[in-house]
Amino acid sequence: MTATKHELLRSHLQNLIERELAPDERLPTERELAQEFGVSRMTVRQALERLENERRVYRVRGAGTFVARPAITKSIELTSFSDDMRRRGLTPGSHLRTAESIPAGANVGFALGLSPADEVVHLERVRTADGVPMCIEHTYLSAALVPKLLDRPFDNSLYDLLRDHYHIRLVRAEQSIRATVLDEATATLLQVPAFSPALLVERTAYDQRDRPVERAMSTYRGDRYAFEIEVVRPTTDGTG
Repeated sequence: MTATKHELLRSHLQNLIERELAPDERLPTERELAQEFGVSRMTVRQALERLENERRVYRVRGAGTFVARPAITKSIELTSFSDDMRRRGLTPGSHLRTAESIPAGANVGFALGLSPADEVVHLERVRTADGVPMCIEHTYLSAALVPKLLDRPFDNSLYDLLRDHYHIRLVRAEQSIRATVLDEATATLLQVPAFSPALLVERTAYDQRDRPVERAMSTYRGDRYAFEIEVVRPTTDGTG
């Protein structure tokens, strides 16, 4: 079967990305590609759209098309961000923006089994991999379970801190993932254009005593992060 023009162009651009262009380097413009390969701009656009869907490139309105950095794929396991990055040979980092004790409020209180007036520790951190921002993370912990937590450093994994200093081992979580777009403030922190696609992950984690300990809301860059989910077909007696 003969490849279409946009498939041939896509293959050429993929080779260019893999062999010659660095991450965040700009590709030739649609007009330049159309002239070089003698195809229509619509054909160029189809090839670029496919590469964008494959997360090999990203577009910035008014600036052009750029080589995307490799996406980080996370399986659905209860692991810390730091552990995830180390498994992939990346150096995890964290920039602490907020560390405070506040009332739980209705939503966090419900998730953690607390009264809205009960105190929780709130941490807001920009999580990085090899110095590149990956996500904005808001974490809420029952203050009664982690006394003097705000007096401790947050340079490394919070899960390790909970285990080593409070004997709390998180063993399971209820988690939801949905697509969203970044507002200007969050996009600036993640160093991507405003209204870029993102993943919003909401999680309630439970310890070895099945107590809800952590409520976390994390916003991940859509161009650098993906989740792997294993789907198993249930066993049935029928042949359906």
